[in-house]
Amino acid sequence: MSLVRLNIKGISYSQTQNGAYALILNEVDGDRKLPIVIGAFEAQSIAIALEKEIRPPRPLTHDLFKNFSDRFQIIVKQVIIHKLVDGVFYSSLICERDNIEEIIDARTSDAIALALRFQAPIFTYKNILDKAGIYLKVNPNKDEQDEDSILVDELIAEEIETTAFGDEDIYKDKSLEELHTLLDEAVNNEDYELAAKIRDEISKR
Repeated sequence: MSLVRLNIKGISYSQTQNGAYALILNEVDGDRKLPIVIGAFEAQSIAIALEKEIRPPRPLTHDLFKNFSDRFQIIVKQVIIHKLVDGVFYSSLICERDNIEEIIDARTSDAIALALRFQAPIFTYKNILDKAGIYLKVNPNKDEQDEDSILVDELIAEEIETTAFGDEDIYKDKSLEELHTLLDEAVNNEDYELAAKIRDEISKR
């Protein structure tokens, strides 16, 4: 399967789901966008890494990982978003130390936060982009200088909402008992992004 390189386009705040953001990845040699739901902490960490002028007084968790890796000469060479199951993206860190390569499983939001700090490229497989990639309508009057802004244009936020957060509807028909079972499974699988979505649906009830 062929790999497709992605760049970070921006971050969109969810107007309907409290504390959730959509990270927008852009196909390097194409026009498709890949929206990925992430939590507030990860969104903050990614935004800080994108804004070179912002330096937190103490290292964030991802900064600590980078400092630890530098001290022990571990390099993150690239990040691959390798699987999409039930709206959840799975990623791997391709790391190297002493010319020995290792593959480490990671949440996609963490993997991308680390990719920024290691200046590592981000890839996904073509079949994932074919399945989940979307074409966003960009404001034609938008100045070129805003192309790399962290928060994406409000004109495309609604389309991102329906795409990145659209899978919330699948929980509306579930009973409370089913939701609690799904929540336990998500926590056991350490899929905290999915757990947050299920928890929000339980709270609405």
